[in-house]
Amino acid sequence: MDPEAEGPPIIKVTPLQQMLASCTGAILTSLMVTPFDVVKIRLQAQNNPFPKGKCFLYSNGLMDHLCVCEEEGNKAWYKKPGRFQGTLDAFLKIIRNEGIKSLWSGLPPTLVMAVPATVIYFTCYDQLTALLRSKLGENESRIPIVAGILARVGAVTVISPLELIRTKMQSKKFSYEELHQLVSKKVSEDGWISLWRGWAPTVLRDVPFSAMYWYNYEVLKKWLCAKSGLYEPTFMINFTSGALSGSFAAVVTLPFDVVKTQKQTQLWIYESRKISMPLQMSTWAIMKNIVAKNGFSGLFTGLIPRLIKIAPACAVMISTYEFGKSFFQKQNARRQQY
Repeated sequence: MDPEAEGPPIIKVTPLQQMLASCTGAILTSLMVTPFDVVKIRLQAQNNPFPKGKCFLYSNGLMDHLCVCEEEGNKAWYKKPGRFQGTLDAFLKIIRNEGIKSLWSGLPPTLVMAVPATVIYFTCYDQLTALLRSKLGENESRIPIVAGILARVGAVTVISPLELIRTKMQSKKFSYEELHQLVSKKVSEDGWISLWRGWAPTVLRDVPFSAMYWYNYEVLKKWLCAKSGLYEPTFMINFTSGALSGSFAAVVTLPFDVVKTQKQTQLWIYESRKISMPLQMSTWAIMKNIVAKNGFSGLFTGLIPRLIKIAPACAVMISTYEFGKSFFQKQNARRQQY
């Protein structure tokens, strides 16, 4: 086979350039999806309501977290507006009772956490993919699954302690010395493992999402390129592949997202009241409790806002990331010519 038929030579992108390419998408998607996150969390948590407090979210479409912190001052983030009847009803009631700004609750900490989380996740995925392809071959179909799982576990593991520290800083004003003393006390009482509280349910939800997302994304991208007669995917091919693969993964993993929301809100209630956590805090026990109370459909509460959030967020995130890498590839190609 003529080597020219395989397309132009691939210009490599450095890890630093991959990090820079992922930043833009993280900022854009955080601005875009936070309102849908707020609505989704409210719908999922209305049977297990928040105590008065402030809820902080960060999301980039591929990973999201919820933190509830004490509210020391004036207006609480959560004001019970009555039971929500659906996605549109939730949007309207939140805006009417709390103002449109409340749909972007926790945006500053969202941005603070989304950028490093995304940088670690996407850069690790690309680096692992390149390494595995060099060992297993370019056409090994399991590479996106393995790379996606390892990258997600790594990102969640690195970010978890930072999220705990951020939550403490949001609960009230701390000096760095007070924060150091607080974290040291926590470690001395409960051990280093306490810095990773919430790691297991996050991984349980996010690892299957990553495996399905990356596998379907790579398959769809190749299929659309073949259908279009293209060697390299266009912006729209990346956008469409990201939206479809993200939507599929979002539907399949939604029950774990519902359980995670319930678990986090229960954890806050028991910790704030200094009550020991009950045995039914296990993932499967919460799942059975949801089905007993609300039927099987209860595991898919918040599906519409999750899909509305995930599809465009995944599409924007991956297409802007690929666009950024393409930009740096062209820059690197120009440098090689001179």
